[in-house]
Amino acid sequence: MPRISALSLGVVALTLGLAACGGSSSSSTTSSAPASSSSSSSSSASGSSGGSGAISESADPSGQLKFTKSTLTAKAGKATVDFTNSSSLPHNMTIVDSSGKQVGATPTFAGGTKSFTADLKPGKYTFYCSVPGHRQAGMQGTLTVS
Repeated sequence: MPRISALSLGVVALTLGLAACGGSSSSSTTSSAPASSSSSSSSSASGSSGGSGAISESADPSGQLKFTKSTLTAKAGKATVDFTNSSSLPHNMTIVDSSGKQVGATPTFAGGTKSFTADLKPGKYTFYCSVPGHRQAGMQGTLTVS
């Protein structure tokens, strides 16, 4: 009788262990869904970049609190901003004009690419990560629009 109980407990433990693995596979499927949604954002970004400007920036993939570029340039008009965050740290990209007024921003996220569209007038803009402490650590740059 004790052997049957021990065997039953072993089967239950194995079943629970496999169920836990299945749950993690399900969460990576969930991760895939936003990625395809991001690529559809990318598709619309490349579709709109034909008639207007496109701006691409990335967070440092090693996890440092910086962007891959500290200066960007763009032509005046409607522009699609694509921000890629390959880091495991959550980041965003926020753009403000010279008076500090926000002209566009991505949500804060980790992994993938998010986009937004902004109508840019000629001038200097600041882009930065608005996650507390990131801008202060140096995660900002200058966008010049001509």
